[in-house]
Amino acid sequence: MKKISLTAWIFIGMAVGIAIGLLWPDVGKSLQIFATIFLRLIKSIVAPLLFGTLVYGIAGTGDVKAMGRIGLKSIIYFEILTTLALFLGLAVVNFTQPGVGLDAPKPAAAATAAAAPAAPAQHSSTPTLTSVLEHTFPSSIIDSMARNEVLQVVVFCFLFGAACAAIGDKARPVVEFAESLAEVMFKYTRYIMYVAPLGVAGAMAATVASNGPSVLVQLGKLVLATFGAQILFVVAVLLPTAILTRIPVKRFAAAAKDPFVIAFSTASSESALPLALENMERFGVPKHIVAFVLPTGYSFNLDGTTLYLAMASIFISQVAGVHLSFGQQLIMMLTLMLTSKGVAGVPRASFVILTGTLATFGLPVEAASIILGVDALLDMARTSVNVLGNCLASAVIARWEGVNLSEAPELTAASAD
Repeated sequence: MKKISLTAWIFIGMAVGIAIGLLWPDVGKSLQIFATIFLRLIKSIVAPLLFGTLVYGIAGTGDVKAMGRIGLKSIIYFEILTTLALFLGLAVVNFTQPGVGLDAPKPAAAATAAAAPAAPAQHSSTPTLTSVLEHTFPSSIIDSMARNEVLQVVVFCFLFGAACAAIGDKARPVVEFAESLAEVMFKYTRYIMYVAPLGVAGAMAATVASNGPSVLVQLGKLVLATFGAQILFVVAVLLPTAILTRIPVKRFAAAAKDPFVIAFSTASSESALPLALENMERFGVPKHIVAFVLPTGYSFNLDGTTLYLAMASIFISQVAGVHLSFGQQLIMMLTLMLTSKGVAGVPRASFVILTGTLATFGLPVEAASIILGVDALLDMARTSVNVLGNCLASAVIARWEGVNLSEAPELTAASAD
């Protein structure tokens, strides 16, 4: 039993949930409680995870000026690629509309009341630009964390991290605390993910029981749309980027293949990092560029994750029957672009960010339980694209720095160490 991976258990939970929902609908509806409990545990991750990862990510690299030319180029590249990923996700989900026709699950009133605190008045309706801007800045970070107000937490963390970077050595204890907190939350997230198979089984059972077998068609449509969007991003964005920057595509594909496969099979970008570092250095990217760009990209260049978040959030608005104008969708995309910078490199951590963002825009967190049923599949796609995008980022920055990647470098003793 120990040899069965968590991802495999999640697929087993998915199958069991579908079977229960089809064969015993009344039992299936009652199993929604498992999905609700899992969502509550997920919500407990959001604030400390964002604080630890964002503060350490910003303050740990030092001041932007100290990061130098490579750091500035990396940030510019990261933001361009993640913006393209968000807009591509928006275009695909609005065109395919996989959530239209589904009903959001409605758990028992007691469970719903226990799962979330009362929402502020600003969230009683679809937010406007003015209300979102007003609600972006926290008056109390403790209150913002208690309510899982993601935008307010992100703003505070960015300012707090910048202040730590500006102070320098005096802020080292705080930065080290943020680093330790981030590591603790990574482990905490892994513990909670052990409950994921039960949550997935409950979510699938309740969803199938409430919506009938037709829901499987809609979820299949979401999976196909997401995989199609990820493939389209690779072909229409990453490949042209490699060609335009004169990166040898065949050699790059050979170097990135193994990290990509590891990320896809484990749904964890962390597991692919050591091999990605080694292979990209062998590919010809200088060690100092690889060592900076790849780890930084794990926080700031999550192409697959940002594309997924764009599609998943609009999918949930379609399920909930909440119409969002194009302007409101852009506001949500800006929020997701910021919050995705704190996504941990562990399986299904993107789901944490998604649930935290939903409440900010008045969308029902319970509707996320529908995605939870197929999130393991979606996680494999987004994580592998994250790793591929970061491998390419290190090569692009190397080319931007004038490095010739047309031939593999000879491995010296220094590079082999």
